[in-house]
Amino acid sequence: MARYDLSETEWRLIAPLLPNKPRGVARVDDRRVVNGIFYVLRTGSPWRDLPERYGPYTTVYNRYNRWAKAGVWLRIFETLAARSPQSLQLIDSSIIRAHQHAAGGKKGGPDHAIGRSRGGLSTKIHAVVDEQGLPVRLLLTAGHASDKATAPTLLEGLPASQAVIADRGYDWQNLVDLVASRGGQAHIPTQRDRKQQRSVDRELYRQRNLIERFFNKLKHFRRIATRYDKLARNFLAAVALASARIHLRSYESTT
Repeated sequence: MARYDLSETEWRLIAPLLPNKPRGVARVDDRRVVNGIFYVLRTGSPWRDLPERYGPYTTVYNRYNRWAKAGVWLRIFETLAARSPQSLQLIDSSIIRAHQHAAGGKKGGPDHAIGRSRGGLSTKIHAVVDEQGLPVRLLLTAGHASDKATAPTLLEGLPASQAVIADRGYDWQNLVDLVASRGGQAHIPTQRDRKQQRSVDRELYRQRNLIERFFNKLKHFRRIATRYDKLARNFLAAVALASARIHLRSYESTT
């Protein structure tokens, strides 16, 4: 088994989540292809430089692209994330620099979730993690997008949580009210220039390191630490796959 390949336990968990192919020409070995995809995500290597042990790079890339378009990779992540009890939800975002290869999309085309921030052209990954630091929701926006304005969309459709934790960038009364309407409590510090300061449970707020550690793990995948994909759907697929791998490793360590 090569360095970035799925272990036996990881493969047993992810194999049932892959699409079935009941008839027609047999599909190229799924495990070899998925391992090739993870090799590219982890190393940041161009698809053309994929080692021969994973087969033709065109086969691996075409499978990745086709299943990204079909939403397969995102559904795999969502299936694994659905196992979380989510009694605690932590929100944050991280800016990803867009490589020049990603920034060449046609003007006036679809939204590629790339915008100009202080660091240049970038994408912002928004995430919610649970009490174990495992991701349960992912969202992409342009790098200049507001965190607090994105938060309601990020929480939409998730189970109600007892506590939602975020930093001062999410200080917005509408968000606090939204969390309260779902039966939870928002632990979000107020901006320092406000006269009335919101009280925050210090012990709970310390748990914010869980989402910071998640982004640290996510950026171990070099094709996510720098965005090379022009299409937002393909980059989101990469983020979803890397997040699914974080789930798989967590389950493997507890078995």
